[in-house]
Formats: sequence, C-alpha cells, structure tokens
Amino acid sequence: MIELEGLTKRFGAKIAVDDLSFQVRPGVVTGFLGPNGAGKSTTMRMMLDLDNPTSGTVRIDGKHYRDLDEPLKYIGALLDAKAMHGGRSAYNNLLCLAQSNRIPASRVDEVLDTVGLTAVARKKSKGFSLGMGQRLGIASALLGDPEILMFDEPVNGLDPEGIHWIRNLMKGLAAEGRTIFVSSHLMSEMALTADHLIVIGQGRLLADTSMADFIRQNSRSYVRVRSPQQERLRDVLAGNGIAAVSAGSGALEIDAVSAEDLGELAAKHQIVLHELSPQRASLEEAFMRMTAGTVEYHAHSPGEDASGLPGPVPPLPPGGAPGAGGGSGWGGDWTSAKKKGA
Repeated sequence: MIELEGLTKRFGAKIAVDDLSFQVRPGVVTGFLGPNGAGKSTTMRMMLDLDNPTSGTVRIDGKHYRDLDEPLKYIGALLDAKAMHGGRSAYNNLLCLAQSNRIPASRVDEVLDTVGLTAVARKKSKGFSLGMGQRLGIASALLGDPEILMFDEPVNGLDPEGIHWIRNLMKGLAAEGRTIFVSSHLMSEMALTADHLIVIGQGRLLADTSMADFIRQNSRSYVRVRSPQQERLRDVLAGNGIAAVSAGSGALEIDAVSAEDLGELAAKHQIVLHELSPQRASLEEAFMRMTAGTVEYHAHSPGEDASGLPGPVPPLPPGGAPGAGGGSGWGGDWTSAKKKGA
C-alpha cells in the first residue's frame, strides 16, 4: 500500500503539491489523473524519494522509500523510460539493477521474455525505438517481482498490441493482489484499465473515488428516444411530469428517468419507439468537466469553453469535489503550451 499524508512541495513561492493525502490500495488498478501542471510527476517523484517534500510524508508498506532494503523487491516504477544507459544492452541494463538489489540474474531473462524483448536482449538500448524503450522500462519495474508497481504514461510509444498487453498485464497484477498506480493522459485507455481514480488539479486533491462514481458524479447521463409518434410521446411524457428536450434528427433527450421506465411508459400507451438508448458520458468528458477550473495551460478551439467542451461548465466548488482536499497552487510540469491567461 502507498500512503500519502499532507504531502506538500514548494518551489520558492510556487506550490506544486498542496497538502495531498490519499491511499493507493492493493488489488485494484488506481489511475492518477490531472491536467498538465497538476503536480502528478512531482508527487510520483516524492513517492520514490527523488524529490524531498516540503512537508508531509509518503510511506510504502509503512516505510519511507529511503528506508527500504533492496527497494526493487518492494516497489517497481517506470517514470522515465529514457533513464536507461544507452551504451549498455537491454540485458546488461537490467543485470546492473538486479545485482544492486541482490536479484538473481535468471530474473533478467524472465522479464525480458515477459515484455517481448528477448530477441534484442543483447542490443544496445540507444538504438531502441520509443516503444522498445518503454518495454525495457516496464521490464525494470517488474525485475524485483514487487508487490507495488508505479507507471507514468506506460503506453507511451506502444503499438496497439503493446497497449493491449500492458493493459492486461496491469489488470492481471492487480488481480494477484498487488498495488498498481498508473498515471496517463490517454483517457480512453485509462477508462479500460483503472478501477479507482485519484484526480488532482493545481496540486490539490479533487477526487478519490471509483471509476463508475467519478463518471456518474461529474457528467450528465440521459436517455435518447426516437419515435414516429413524437407529438403523442411528448404529450404522454408531459402528462407524467417528464421533461424532454429536442436533440435533432427527431430525437428527444430525457434526464432522470431510466430507459426501462420510459420503455414501459411507451408500451403502456402503445407508442412505437425507434430508439431507446441510455447515454453516459466518457471518462474524458467527466475529467474535463471536473478539472475545468484547474487547467493552467489551455488552448481554445472556436466554440469551446475553458473545458474544451461546448456549452457552459459549472465552476469547481471551493475545495474541489466533495470530500477532497482544499487549497490552490501551481503545478511544476512546464510544457510548450500557452499559459492560461498569458
């Protein structure tokens, strides 16, 4: 288990991580989300004692990372696949890590086979493609057969087969009871992989909840209905106190009523339906709506608001989402994007 308590990191007057507290529990894949500059990378670096917090603590199975003997046997991490020594072969890169943590050399061959790099094990890693380098980084995280694994953008550079493989690998490791913590900007992939979400913005906690609850709480769900008897359907709905909104193409959108109830109501009044479909928002839409008020770097398209979605977005309530930490601050992940308001 990973435990953060009151974690704060300042860079001068700027706050990268602001009083962050949460737990990453075993047995599930926990996704770590936030806009650029939210403080995700800084948080993950502090988990591994690569950055010292200004205040607060991080514990890995009850200990600070620096106090772990043979840390690769406790926690494996992929934060930067380019951190490998380019002049060494894939095998020798992993062998050095294994020897420093008293891991048997036989384990190197095992993880190279797991990530699909056996055929290039003796080739220098500087000649690897982005996807091959990513696989080597994943192999280094798996080397100690740890109970905790952290991945930052694990699908970066992977082809579709590789993305499918790493998704199933993370799910399989979680099913074994391991703690899996993964950060990614690829929302479609996160939606298929994560069971639980930690969402931060400007260094503070916005959500700590299940994937299903996050989408439900931060997006609109409705039922889309089409009928050749639309006027009669409208009358029946109005007579039952149900509001319907025209959505073009002869369709109606109805909130707060289940598809089952609408189908039964239509059948009771012998109204023919050509479509009766529940519509639920994607993780991407829910994420953009929740974090709209915390985006520091944002480019606008015509007709979009600050969330990147058409139409108005309700402001983030003080202190973030219900049950989340308060505060404000600055995220330290500088990008080439235009700073909001600049």
